[in-house]
Amino acid sequence: MDLSKIKPYKDSTLGKKEQVTKMFDNISGDYDGLNRVISFGIDVKWRKKVVKLVNGTNPESILDIATGTGDLAINLAQTKASRIIGLDISSGMLEIGKAKVSSKSLDNRIEMVLGDSENMPFDDNTFDAITVAFGIRNFENLEKGLKEILRVLKPNGTFVILETSVPTKTVYKQGYKFYTKNILPLIGKVFSKDRSAYKYLSESASVFPYGEALNNILRKIGFINVEDFPQTFGVATIYKSSK
Repeated sequence: MDLSKIKPYKDSTLGKKEQVTKMFDNISGDYDGLNRVISFGIDVKWRKKVVKLVNGTNPESILDIATGTGDLAINLAQTKASRIIGLDISSGMLEIGKAKVSSKSLDNRIEMVLGDSENMPFDDNTFDAITVAFGIRNFENLEKGLKEILRVLKPNGTFVILETSVPTKTVYKQGYKFYTKNILPLIGKVFSKDRSAYKYLSESASVFPYGEALNNILRKIGFINVEDFPQTFGVATIYKSSK
């Protein structure tokens, strides 16, 4: 499956990266509220588990890729890291994230940066830990993005992914497919001004590699100590690896 062909706007002449940027700019004002509705609030619990995994490595510097409105970056302030950078390609999402960071008086620890995860403005071996929550499947070129993450991660550094996945047990798998195909796009259609966005999010979730398939891609890129931890019947998975 060529993930670059799964795009928000089928009739656009723009590439996937430009389309994803446009999509998130369009839905930035709705994003946080809709996330809580779509996941029934369980995404908050998943992010807490990511923070716990990262905190166990005592990082001094953390990069949160595809940070969006900064939920995970803000949660990561619970660690002792003195430097946390939230990187995103959408200026609309970042503006909301910056306001949230300021409202929590975290400007001295969290910096929100506009940038491309597949071509990051950081030196080699910069970060002790790197995270990405619900953003990996939006990469235009998955392997290129993962290689870039490996480049800026320090030796022995930790990389944690939180991403949607498909349950393996039949009853949960059927329920998940029905929800993502029928309910999720309907919620987006009713509550978001960009109707294509949530149709894309459900489509991209259904075809993105998960479990051992993503583990093998991480190993191929060069990550080691690769583990995965399915969450909530397998509708999401946390992946942990290192350099």
